[in-house]
Amino acid sequence: MGQTLGDIAAALIALSGIAVIIGVIFIRRGDRVWHPRIMLTATALAALFLVFYLLKWGLYGTTRYVGPEEWRGAYYALLISHTLLAAINGPLVIWLIYNAVKGRFNIHKPWARWTVPIWLYVAATGWVIDLVLRRYGESTGSIRF
Repeated sequence: MGQTLGDIAAALIALSGIAVIIGVIFIRRGDRVWHPRIMLTATALAALFLVFYLLKWGLYGTTRYVGPEEWRGAYYALLISHTLLAAINGPLVIWLIYNAVKGRFNIHKPWARWTVPIWLYVAATGWVIDLVLRRYGESTGSIRF
């Protein structure tokens, strides 16, 4: 069941990243109807990802890296950058949505130019981390209360 929750979470964050790309394409084409719809869909998918990820984490614990020692540094550099940027991305997305709803596009647009690459980086590195841990991961077990 833990793997199923992880697979669902991975699919959701991938779909979220795809939706972000589609949303950017729409706004570059000047489509102010579909852009917000797609971006809110991307946000909802990312929120669902978080629910499934935390559910998996809460029920089955974490997975630690047990792969080749020479890759450990690169893996942890990727993991740390992913984790820090993921923590920053949530508030950035909320800030973007807030400014878009308020019609403050002069604020929304420059912040989106930073947030979109962060969002895509987090989605892509999450997949890489998931693939590495599928091959070189060891479950730490569920959390005991």
